[in-house]
Amino acid sequence: MAREQLAVLNALDAAKTQWYHFTAIVIAGMGFFTDAYDLFCISLVTKLLGRIYYHVDGAPKPGSLPPNVAAAVNGVALVGTLVGQLFFGWLGDKMGRKKVYGLTLILMVVSSIASGLSFGSSAKDVIATLCFFRFWLGFGIGGDYPLSATIMSEYANKKTRGAFIAAVFAMQGFGILGGGIVGLIVSAAFDHAYKAPAYSVDAAASTVPQADYVWRIILMFGAIPAALTYYWRMKMPETARFTALVAKKAKQAAADMSKVLNMDLEAEEDKVIKIATDRTNSFGLFSREFLKRHGLHLLGTTTTWFLLDIAFYSQNLFQKDIFSVIGWIPKAASMNAIHEVYKIARAQTLIALCSTVPGYWFTVALIDIMGRFAIQLMGFFFMTVFMFALAIPYHHWTLEPNRIGFVIMYSLTFFFANFGPNATTFVVPAEIFPARLRSTCHGISAAAGKAGAIVGAFGFLYAAQSTDPAKTDAGYPPGIGVRYSLIMLGVINFFGMLFTLLVPESKGKSLEELTGENGDENDEKQIQMDPSRTVPI
Repeated sequence: MAREQLAVLNALDAAKTQWYHFTAIVIAGMGFFTDAYDLFCISLVTKLLGRIYYHVDGAPKPGSLPPNVAAAVNGVALVGTLVGQLFFGWLGDKMGRKKVYGLTLILMVVSSIASGLSFGSSAKDVIATLCFFRFWLGFGIGGDYPLSATIMSEYANKKTRGAFIAAVFAMQGFGILGGGIVGLIVSAAFDHAYKAPAYSVDAAASTVPQADYVWRIILMFGAIPAALTYYWRMKMPETARFTALVAKKAKQAAADMSKVLNMDLEAEEDKVIKIATDRTNSFGLFSREFLKRHGLHLLGTTTTWFLLDIAFYSQNLFQKDIFSVIGWIPKAASMNAIHEVYKIARAQTLIALCSTVPGYWFTVALIDIMGRFAIQLMGFFFMTVFMFALAIPYHHWTLEPNRIGFVIMYSLTFFFANFGPNATTFVVPAEIFPARLRSTCHGISAAAGKAGAIVGAFGFLYAAQSTDPAKTDAGYPPGIGVRYSLIMLGVINFFGMLFTLLVPESKGKSLEELTGENGDENDEKQIQMDPSRTVPI
């Protein structure tokens, strides 16, 4: 027979949706709002950085960042995020979720401000200091992934846990939208205050000296939402699952959750000691026992997140083509520097409103009805279908009468990424691993995703270049072309479907039921062989 669940954890699993759930979503969600704002706002200002710091007198086109500089500016935060996910994920299981949560936020606030204050006597110096601070910003952002997911999963009830974790992640959509709106406001204000001709009219005068303030203000604004939530993060008590199952402090767990749930809970020290001394609850990450019980699960969460992010981040490859096709972004030479920022911000805002944000919230609404497995499989399936539908008749879509169809197909690919694996890959690793390894395993899974993002954002940037050297972007060697890049992405999404088969369904189960932390070995075997799981181990 299974050992009886701790009363404090039972109370959390059975709790009706109440105010503290929404408070936790807002506190964790504002971190994710900031994460998305900070990661994606750089795309608003890279063109401006090129105009300011890499202007060439007499050139027919405005200055642009050389390929290696563009890769550094855009990618250094992703590298920092990957490292931060691994480090803070591990630290969250060692020190506790709450203690580490405050550290990541302080790092994000300081690094956001420092990024905007990047200094130097030359263009090279400014870009170098910007990259330095963007790395540490990414490092702090990386910590937010495993900690936000773990805290929300450990606070939630089992009936609506998926929706609550997905709601935290969905704040990423609002962060991208917020970045676009801030970019619109700042660029519109400066464009109105400092009139400048288009580059084709007067190249030197098209970039006013005050344009240097625009990118700095946009980057520094990311510190505000993070700073506003610091006080509330520090007021949150440590999660009962860490306090009871990892720190083994039954009294503290009961006292903390009594306040949160507004009810009296008994401190069950004997049960905590029994659970802690059970050999089934003591294996480490690099043990044979972990490999036997959760090895395939970790393989499933890491590979699906890695493959998803290759496809998700590489979608920027044909974003610029779409924007120019539908007239959202005119040719660079026809605009001044600040007005170009305005046009890019408007495009990002419209994409976020029409495709990104709705996809996230479809997942929030349906994840506890359809289940994680079904949504992830469906998302990868439709991403595969739409990638092949774009790639195989690619010439057809490039013809002017068919370009609106291309935009629709592109939007649907984005929609099913968000109403699909982009959300579920974040949710599942926060549910299926033991409490003492939960933050670490989520960090490993998320870091695999960021490795995929780096491959998607930069590997495919080179791969998608035209096979004709005369048609490549400035500074890039010939590649395999957009059509074959899209075919490769379709294959990657198909493999995402296959690896989804390794990921168990966690809908409607308590965290301890999923991990076997409150049962004996026979119960654990029964859990692993549950027919609702996709792969028995």
